[in-house]
Amino acid sequence: MRRKHITIALMLVACSATAQQEWTLSQCIEHAIVNNITIKRQEANVKSQELSLSSAKSSRLPGVSASAGQNFNFGRGLTIDNTYINSNTQSTGFNIGADMPIYTGGQIANNIKARKLDLLAAMSDLEYAKEHISIQVASAYLEALFQKDLLEVSEQQAQLSKEQERRIEALFANGKCAETELAEIRATVANDELSLTQQQNSYTLALLTLSQLLELPTPEGFEIAKPEVADLGSMVLAHPDEIYAEAIMTKPQIEAENIRLQSAERNIRIAQSGYYPKVNFGTGIGTNYYKASGRTSPSFGDQMRDNLNNSISLSLSVPIFNRFATRNQVSSARLQYHNQQLKLDETHKSLYKEIQQAYYNALAAQKQCISSQQAEKASTLSFALMEKKYAAGKATATEYQESKTALFRATTNRLQAEYTFLFRHKILNFYRGEEL
Repeated sequence: MRRKHITIALMLVACSATAQQEWTLSQCIEHAIVNNITIKRQEANVKSQELSLSSAKSSRLPGVSASAGQNFNFGRGLTIDNTYINSNTQSTGFNIGADMPIYTGGQIANNIKARKLDLLAAMSDLEYAKEHISIQVASAYLEALFQKDLLEVSEQQAQLSKEQERRIEALFANGKCAETELAEIRATVANDELSLTQQQNSYTLALLTLSQLLELPTPEGFEIAKPEVADLGSMVLAHPDEIYAEAIMTKPQIEAENIRLQSAERNIRIAQSGYYPKVNFGTGIGTNYYKASGRTSPSFGDQMRDNLNNSISLSLSVPIFNRFATRNQVSSARLQYHNQQLKLDETHKSLYKEIQQAYYNALAAQKQCISSQQAEKASTLSFALMEKKYAAGKATATEYQESKTALFRATTNRLQAEYTFLFRHKILNFYRGEEL
């Protein structure tokens, strides 16, 4: 119960902390990397590979074992003189033995090298998992920023409609406008308030998606900071071939598959060690106690001392025929090596396709960004003129509403184009090794 109370207190502290400050993109990414479940699983995989490497290194050490046995025989049995008589006997034995591999055809050495490579591959997989969650967080973060900006635009639209409503009510009170015009502006205000509510919900859902990626207990009180962005139209995009040349030197997925290719080569040598003889060294020490019913035997301590024996052995095992097991293991290891080569090629091609797709998406988004900015300027000027005409009574409420809607649409398109290009540009730089 106490632990539960502590957990709840920590959650409340976390919630109050999020309410006190806005989260930047880098803070979101750092928090996600620490708390994400997928990354924790990859960290566990790294620890598992560390244990595998430790086991491989320990295979060089001697193995030591001890044994003890107690036997009871009834009826005809073997005596201490190596003769058989009808009697009840008992014997006790103690043994300690050790054995150590001397030569294994390179199996142990190659196994250690292979496990080291597997550990490095697992560490690269961990870095790739961190990069993957970073991209997910960046995408969700920019989507939340987009919805936040749309919320501000919706609030401005609602405020403009309310101001027009107050003006029309004053004119209607003085008999200077028709009741239909008042009804139209009130309908516009209601629609704008509905759009504002819908946009508030969209922003809340965007924050929820982001907070879930961060493994936060709740999106309540969670706010994000808007980063400072340079002129998007002036940003220069590097060519995909240039980005790819840098990416293959830094991206962890390429490094992981390269390392696995080296590990697959070591696995071939491990399988080939089955063709070579094995030399093993062994040593042991033991003693025993024997007693037969009806006969006098030396004491337990004397027998333990007098029956003490030592042994040293050196064994050679030469493979002659094992039903083609070694041959098949070598063939299987070579096939895995070939498959790993194909997987490495596939990873290279997949990375290039991702970069190429991101480049042309960013290029299109940049062009759309420039066009949408110009469209918004034109719509802003048009709405300003329409506002003056409407205030002078030279335009209808329908014309005014159409102009306001066109401005809202132009602003929405501009925001969407800007955030799309910003995300695509960040992804391209991310492939080049820059942080998000």
